[in-house]
Amino acid sequence: MASVLPVFLVLAIVAGLMTLAWFSTRKGPHQTLIRTSIMLALACCYLMWMVTYLSQLHPLERPRKIAGAHH
Repeated sequence: MASVLPVFLVLAIVAGLMTLAWFSTRKGPHQTLIRTSIMLALACCYLMWMVTYLSQLHPLERPRKIAGAHH
């Protein structure tokens, strides 16, 4: 699965979870804080996953084979 398609698929899932968090948060004095915390946590998890996935998909540097090295 070497494509960018999973990035958009997971983005759609995270956006759905954010929408669910927005509408399912109970009313109360801390409703905004709870919504913001949940949505921020989802956004940070998605960004960390996306950066890790894309850095493995398109590495900046290729592995090098050193001539004469025996391990």
